[in-house]
Amino acid sequence: MSLGRGPVRVGIVGAGGRGRLHARNVQRAGGRVTAIAEPVRERREPLAATHDVPAAARFAHWAELAEHAADHVDVVVIATQDHDHADPAVAFAERGVHLLCEKPIAPDEPAALRVAEAVRRTGVQFTISHPLRYAPSTRALVAALRAGRIGDLVSVQHLEPVGTWHFAHSYVRGSWRREDLASSLLLAKCSHDIDLLTHLVGDRPSRLASFGRLSHFRPERRPEGAADRCLDCAVEPTCPYSAPRIYRSCLGDPDWEHQLLGAVTDVPTPEALDAALRDGPYGRCVYGCDNDVVDHQVVAFEFDSGITATHTVTAFSEQAPRQTRVFGTHGAVEVDGGVLRFYDFRAHPDRAVETVAAGDGRAPHQEGDEELVRVFLRAVADDEPGANLTGLEEALTSHRIVWAAERARRSGETVAMAWDAGVPCA
Repeated sequence: MSLGRGPVRVGIVGAGGRGRLHARNVQRAGGRVTAIAEPVRERREPLAATHDVPAAARFAHWAELAEHAADHVDVVVIATQDHDHADPAVAFAERGVHLLCEKPIAPDEPAALRVAEAVRRTGVQFTISHPLRYAPSTRALVAALRAGRIGDLVSVQHLEPVGTWHFAHSYVRGSWRREDLASSLLLAKCSHDIDLLTHLVGDRPSRLASFGRLSHFRPERRPEGAADRCLDCAVEPTCPYSAPRIYRSCLGDPDWEHQLLGAVTDVPTPEALDAALRDGPYGRCVYGCDNDVVDHQVVAFEFDSGITATHTVTAFSEQAPRQTRVFGTHGAVEVDGGVLRFYDFRAHPDRAVETVAAGDGRAPHQEGDEELVRVFLRAVADDEPGANLTGLEEALTSHRIVWAAERARRSGETVAMAWDAGVPCA
């Protein structure tokens, strides 16, 4: 992926797990990581060294990189914490730098619209990290639906099984545990699932309702005899959310040290891990944290066409890929990870089912992440923003649906959407 002077130059703003992942995908896509902005030296320096970023392009704050953006980058990846997306996005857009932004654009609508205004005014290209559209299984499913393989679309069910360890890590002990520090669970975790539903239906919902709450990870659910820290707890050996069991199992596995353990300790050794569990946030009892995001939620949609859809997210599941079921007048299709299972109502029962594998066997999210970066860098290199499947308008649509769903959850009311130009979504 190159401009006239060479590979597309990409700056990584935020060297946490997602920033490191995007950097790796930039390299795989043929771009070049040319700058890093990260306040934590123990994260900034290893990532910079991995990608041979010169010392002059290693910054402790994104504003320093923004001031010298023309010297270093064509694109920046915004992978800071949720509340820290809008300011750098606006600053880099005003300097003509194209934006790949981690979800969400911002936790609230005014801040997101500030980013949108800057992107429109400056004409930079923008993509949100909604990788599910780019997954091979999604592309195969959309092609089948548009070709009428299951007749007219009637309804969709979509499940996001977060997994118990993942939820405890990110949404009870971790950075996304509180809405005032990050955003709602639906926005932080599921905005790209909502985007997937609108993509499958090919429309935006006309009304929606939502239900959900924080049911389990609460002080009153703490088992008798449980301590404040897992390392001191008599209940820990039988607790599903044991921090020592979760994190010690990652030691020695480079992928899991990168994906999970890196948030707990910058040094993946037993001694450093135990010190982090003794003193840091990831060693706390899940029933004694300061979390407030819901641990399960369902959103129900109706479209003007009469098509209905549901999205369910739950902490209480095994580690599993997303699962989608689409129902039509002539058939149905189930998607579980990268496998599509079609059922044809018109066929003989012995020949009614066809199973199709899409992709190379990895998780669709992972494959989508790589393809999203590849497509965006190509769109920048070729100056073809239309090649981007998850641009500004798609991002705003998914976010506005989420904000409306949160209003519905809190009020208990069905919310009618208002999609007129310039009018808030609900």
